[in-house]
Amino acid sequence: MKINHSEIVISAVRPEQYPEGGLPEFALAGRSNVGKSSFINKMLGRKGLARISSKPGKTQTLNFYDLDQKLMFVDVPGYGFAKVSKKEREAWGKMIETYLTDRDPLKAVVQIVDLRHPPSKDDIMMYDFLKHYEIPVILIATKADKIPKGKWQKHMKIVYSALQVEEGDKVVLFSSETGLGKEEAWAAIESFM
Repeated sequence: MKINHSEIVISAVRPEQYPEGGLPEFALAGRSNVGKSSFINKMLGRKGLARISSKPGKTQTLNFYDLDQKLMFVDVPGYGFAKVSKKEREAWGKMIETYLTDRDPLKAVVQIVDLRHPPSKDDIMMYDFLKHYEIPVILIATKADKIPKGKWQKHMKIVYSALQVEEGDKVVLFSSETGLGKEEAWAAIESFM
């Protein structure tokens, strides 16, 4: 899929702020600093649309990106080690849960994991949450460029095993640096549209 125009529509924290129009939505979920913004920018072929930060917990709202009036990417706050208070984390959790379980235009969640490390407890909890609520999931194992090609299969096995990936769910090997997996990721997204 080629996207010619993309823009952030709104940063929302409550359902009444979500955009109307019913475009298919794809939520991007992953632990803090896993590379969600880099994924967005690579998928759209644009630098700087989604701001990249080395500081975990930068995304604190649901950021809706309109892509060519065809679909929306929704960047959700990262889970895991963001340096915020427990109260703030609970508020984010509630906001994300409300969005994921109640939003009609949501077609699938793109869950991003770091190929270099075994999926975290939070990654496993998120995958289990999505399966429990029967929310379709597209798994992206990013940062493939940071691992020698000969070790990709070994790392992919760890991801499949740790998450107990269900039949029918696929893990896309991805690199925001090289563009590896970009076409496969778009194909997976399009299959839910």
